[in-house]
Amino acid sequence: MSAVDYRQSGVNIDAGNEAVRRIRALARGTYTPGVLSGVGSFGGLFALDGTVPEPVLVSSADGVGTKLKVAFMAGVHDTIGEDLVNHCVNDILVQGARPLFFLDYLATGALAPDVVEQIVAGVARACRENRCALLGGETAEMPGFYQAGEYDIAGFIVGIVSRSAIIDGSRIEAGDQLIALPSSGLHTNGYSLARRIAFDVLGLGVDSYVDELGATVGEELLRPHRSYLAAIEPLLAGGRIRGMAHITGGGITENLPRTLPEGLHFSIDRGSWTIPPVFAWLQASGRVDDAEMFRTFNMGVGLILVCAPGDVDGVLRALEAAGERPWRIGEVVPAHG
Repeated sequence: MSAVDYRQSGVNIDAGNEAVRRIRALARGTYTPGVLSGVGSFGGLFALDGTVPEPVLVSSADGVGTKLKVAFMAGVHDTIGEDLVNHCVNDILVQGARPLFFLDYLATGALAPDVVEQIVAGVARACRENRCALLGGETAEMPGFYQAGEYDIAGFIVGIVSRSAIIDGSRIEAGDQLIALPSSGLHTNGYSLARRIAFDVLGLGVDSYVDELGATVGEELLRPHRSYLAAIEPLLAGGRIRGMAHITGGGITENLPRTLPEGLHFSIDRGSWTIPPVFAWLQASGRVDDAEMFRTFNMGVGLILVCAPGDVDGVLRALEAAGERPWRIGEVVPAHG
């Protein structure tokens, strides 16, 4: 019997080394002054600079769900990295935190260095835009575990906020107003339903052009999940934001209550914004009822802020000055029962 090596078992160490070589330059381009280690270290080192009083670290981990399936079909991989970083940035932003560093985990059946490079290029681009260091990560080759051409990716973020500036919703009162910021599309949630409607019910492909969308299915479904850091960061000081909700899986229905104290609920004015075409198209094509749409998709709302009535006008002006298109979407009300 001839000798068996690791490569014959499906793991290509040379391909892994090539992937790391390509990643190294991308990661270095995101480094901030706090980074003390380089790519290849067993652990990433990051030094706090002491400028944040009573520092509290805020962390989160997430993935991009079955949006990956659309990326596989389209052969477009760089926007997935943006999705991952921006989703995580928003998740800690709603507690008042600014990102410090990010780590990613990429697993695949057989390493393709060019695909890995595209994915990490998107991660690095979003890290630079959010002033967040890509501190480290793991690329795992797992033969027999993933289908050919498939991979999974997860992200881990750490940010910082002063203890006195944590946004936890505890100051929210009945009568407080809700301000919404638009999403850029589906972001990273609801893709199992969206794929079923587009590809199974309608029989479309990623290259199919849809008049109602003004784009192909792939173009629409792969629009990157946007970050709200640039718009919100100037508002973090001063306490004008009493609560925030990142509208992800579960939609407004499930996510807004996560920031409200016990005994309070919310009233949403559904006539305050126009539902973007992609959601109207999915609802009509799949004959999905309203309740299911609002529990599955963000419906064009990416972030909701809670402010005292007297602060609303100033917050709206600040957001508009940052290039946003905010609107009043509702108010906080006493919970019934």
